[in-house]
Order: sequence, then structure tokens, then C-alpha cells
Amino acid sequence: MNIMENLHKARVAAKETNSSVLFSEVTKIGMLDPLSFYQSGNESYTGDRFFWQDPKKETVLVGIGKIDVFQSSHNQNRYNTIEQRWEKLIDHACIIKNQDVPGTGPLLFGGFSFDSAKNSSLLWDQFGDHLFYIPKYLLSIIDGQAYLTINALIDHEDDLSLLTESDKEKDELLEKALNYVEQPAAQNELLEQIEVCPEEWKDTVQSAINEIRTTDLDKIVLARETRLRFQSDISPAPVLNRLAREQPTSFIFCYESGSDYFIGASPEQLVKKNGTTLSSACLAGSIARGKTAEEDDLLGKTLLHDQKNLIEHQYVVSMIKHAMETICRKVSVPDGPELMKTKHIQHLYTPVSGECTEDISIFDCVEKLHPTPAMGGLPKEKAVERIRELEILERGFYASPIGWTDGKGNGEFAVAIRSALVQGNEASLFAGCGIVEDSEPESEYIETAIKFKPMLSALGGNLHATS
Repeated sequence: MNIMENLHKARVAAKETNSSVLFSEVTKIGMLDPLSFYQSGNESYTGDRFFWQDPKKETVLVGIGKIDVFQSSHNQNRYNTIEQRWEKLIDHACIIKNQDVPGTGPLLFGGFSFDSAKNSSLLWDQFGDHLFYIPKYLLSIIDGQAYLTINALIDHEDDLSLLTESDKEKDELLEKALNYVEQPAAQNELLEQIEVCPEEWKDTVQSAINEIRTTDLDKIVLARETRLRFQSDISPAPVLNRLAREQPTSFIFCYESGSDYFIGASPEQLVKKNGTTLSSACLAGSIARGKTAEEDDLLGKTLLHDQKNLIEHQYVVSMIKHAMETICRKVSVPDGPELMKTKHIQHLYTPVSGECTEDISIFDCVEKLHPTPAMGGLPKEKAVERIRELEILERGFYASPIGWTDGKGNGEFAVAIRSALVQGNEASLFAGCGIVEDSEPESEYIETAIKFKPMLSALGGNLHATS
């Protein structure tokens, strides 16, 4: 069946269901640089692009344009709402592809705010409570092979020649990407760097420590913000390029919405689903990198034997293990943590894996796992409530699930830390740390300063004396 026959089939289905039908065509192509493809959409699709790269570069996704948007300012049943809407589209979709490769074909990319009960911030008004969209053009590099997907929503009265125009535009984007020559990033002078209410934040940390010592609150994660103002607008491509170069073991992501974009390099996987195989990562407890190999090794050994960090890490392991046991037939957890080293920070890390039943969706998994104690605290509901009351900043998508799912239910979500919200020539950076009863405000403040480093470096900011 050729493409026009499939398009006609989609239009008939649209008439029968009295709704738009998702049409998706996948073509295997020659290898293409993902950042070059991302840049090929700069003129026509700024504000409607995304970039995603996992730590092993097994899955790299670049979306340009959007054909449908799932967004809401507030929705208590947001996971279920998105899942049902996505499944309805997929059930009637007309998909043309020769191979059943995860991450190709119809794909939904996006994320959730940290707390659906707190969404009144003007800072995040372009993103809302959750924001997902289906790209018009999708480059998928999966295990070293490149695929190009064209997506469209077909109504029964649509002129199918529109798809011919999309095919032409796809070729133009590919041509631009193939001929793209990276220019040296122009100097963009940093005019101002402001740490938002640092002393008030330390006072909040001390109040939380006192509360933990006298109530049933075991841990709370408190985040803070630093703001950068540059001479010119901050272009996402050079920042992505630096993140990919400087943070190769992290999830690299950029998500545009209107005039804003959310960008980061997160070391933390929330969940990956491939068929019935699930994996998650416990990442809690951190320390700086050393200036020499000997100092780095000593710091790592110190972290592996530090009781405060080990207790904090075990909270996360226990919670993720328990959550996965509610949706998995079996769960595997190593006996103890290992070290995960990024350029500026080393963490305690424990991978968790499991086998789930067929009817579990990735959105079920996200709902079960978010927020982990590494992002919220324990007990979960009380910690989130206290974060809502205590934190000065509006987290928005910071520390939240961001990722993708395809038409077969495969997908992956990372925890959006080491991140920044960019608006024109300004950027808001976010970093948090876990507060337990033997925490010290000044030490926690220094820890957050270390966690600012990846985005500060990528954006061109500088650390103050706190490092």
C-alpha cells in the first residue's frame, strides 16, 4: 500500500470516528547530526522544538514543529488524562513503518510540573501544569541508526496534498541539517547574577531541620534559585552543545514552549519502559569532585561511608523498590550503592529493575514514582505539602518528570534537575538538596552551589565564593 492509499485510509477512518486520525510515516535515513537537525528548524519552528539524548546515546530524539498539544493549567488526574488521550489517538492511528523500533513513529514528548497543586507562577506560564506535544517532524537515532518520522492529524475533509508539502519541507530541513556548519558561539556577556534570597533559604533549611527533629517528617528537599541576565538572548543550540560536551553521562534535554525553553543535563533517570522491562535509578547523596585523582578518590570513598548520605540514599532505594513492587512481578536491587561521577559532582547511585505486567503504562510508572524522596522527601505527601508552604521559588518543571513515550508504550522519563528556564536574555537556575535531622544550613547551601555548576558552565555564568 503506497502513501496516498494510506492517507485515504486515514481520511476514511477520520470520517467513521468523527475525529482526527493520527497519520505517521517512518523512513530510515542516513546518519544525521541531531544538533544540526535541531538547528534546521530554527527559522520556522523556534518555540516548537525539543531535544533529548540519553546518557548512553542509545536514544536521541529531535522534534520540530507540533501537530497536537496536551496542556493544562491544572489537572489532578493529569497522568490518566494524558494516557487516555494518547491511547485514543494511537488506537485509530495509521502508521507506516518497516521496522518496529522504539522511539520511532508517533511519539509524545513533554513533562509535568513538580506539584499540580501549586501552579500560579508567572515564571512558568508557558508550560502550565503539564505540557506534551506530538512533533510534526521527528529525528530518532536509535542504537546508531537514524529514522525520520512525519506526523499529521488527518480530518475527513483534509486536502491530502498538504502531506506532499510536508514531505517537501522535510527534505528542506534535512538539506539544511546536512549543510549546517557550526559557527563559534558569539560572546554573550553576563551582566548580572543574583542568588535569590540566600539567607532566607538558609533560615528555611534550619526551620526544616527543627521540624524533622520534632515531628514525623523524616526528610524534605528544599530548592533555591539563582538568576542570570545576559546582554543578548540566549540561544539554545550552543547551550545544548556545551551540555553534551561537558555532561556526557547525563540526560541532555531542551523543551521549547513559545518564547521560553527549559534546558538541562540530568544524571537521574526516573523510569524507562521497554516492553515489560522497567528500570529506575536511585540517585541521592552527593559530594564534589576532587581536583586530583587522589582527592577525587578520597571524596568518593568518604561519600560511600558517610552515614547522613547513606541514610538519605536508602530512603530513595526503599521508596522506589516499594513503588516498583506494586506494578512489577519481580524487582531487582543491588546490595549497596556505587558512585556515579559527572563533571562537577559525584553521587551515590543504585539501579533498580523489574518486570511489569502488560497493562501497566509508562504514565502509571511516572505517577507511582514522582516525586521520589530525592526530590520531595518522606513521608511523600507531607513533604510535598511542606515544600509548597516553605519554598520561596516556584519549581514549575524543575525536579519533575520529563521524557517521551511512543505508540507501543515504550518510553523514558528523567528527573529534570541540573536545569534552567530560559526567557530571552535571562535564565533561572534551580538546585536543591535533601534535608535530614543532622543537616547543616551552610553545608546544604554549598551543596546547592555545586549543583548549579553544570548549568552555570553551559550558560557562561560564574560561581560566587560559595564554591
